[in-house]
Amino acid sequence: MQLGLIGLGKMGGNMAERLREGGHEVVGFDFNAEAVARLTAAGNVGVSSLEELTQKLTGRRAIWIMVPQGAPVDETIAKLEPLLNPGDILIDGGNSYYKDTMRRYAEVTAKGLRFVDVGTSGGVWGLKEGYSMMIGGDQETVEYLRPIFEALAPEPGKGWGHVGPGGAGHFVKMVHNGIEYGMMQAYAEGFTVLEKKEELALNLPQIADIWRYGSVVRSWLLDLTAEALAGNPTLDGLQAYVVDSGEGRWTVFEAIDLNVSAPVITESVIRRIRSREENNFTDRMLAIMRNAFGGHAVKKG
Repeated sequence: MQLGLIGLGKMGGNMAERLREGGHEVVGFDFNAEAVARLTAAGNVGVSSLEELTQKLTGRRAIWIMVPQGAPVDETIAKLEPLLNPGDILIDGGNSYYKDTMRRYAEVTAKGLRFVDVGTSGGVWGLKEGYSMMIGGDQETVEYLRPIFEALAPEPGKGWGHVGPGGAGHFVKMVHNGIEYGMMQAYAEGFTVLEKKEELALNLPQIADIWRYGSVVRSWLLDLTAEALAGNPTLDGLQAYVVDSGEGRWTVFEAIDLNVSAPVITESVIRRIRSREENNFTDRMLAIMRNAFGGHAVKKG
């Protein structure tokens, strides 16, 4: 099966390679000429424009968009629509906000095209491990794309599924990432408690490796954590600065709208924001209040 792919960064490039290994032809475009050249060198078809991409695809065309969420998705869709025929399929495989996806689904389908949203998890490991895909859209369109999803998944029948109508895939992926935030925060806090118990001289890489087998807290995330600690047990050279790509925040907003208590995910998002503050005002306020009511020492500098 042919697939058009827009966005050939690390994840897009790995997806193209996995599809090629599964016997599918990828026609790919990226504004980065080097990324297009790498795609071609790997055995797929690289093109230099969206017009050329649509011309290289035959029959019912399916185009997977892997660009940053927000305006880039809308701009890409607007450029593609005049180049497509009724029944052709646009797939948003990025981390779009699900309400934007619902709007795009309505707009695209009103023009006779089809729209599928794929919440895609697996990151840079997808080429080796396969991708977990949460898919929203019409049943007929999803079924037509089954060969693509089966090739990208860890196994043909596992790790992917049609979860609901347009927007559902990105909604489920949003909550998935919110859960991921909470899990990461719990691991980080737990290992910090271990690290601070200096008199026991605990070996964090060893403990992480022990937990990987048989423990109730074992996970792929722990596997990756164990490997990272083995390479840098004391985290030398790293700054306490953690970015967030939006999904955790969106999950918190949705939880509030639905009157769902989600304190772990909420706190994990706040901690990421806190990590970016140098000599933050909040902690200085706490210090001065403690000094005012209890005479506790204040560190200056």
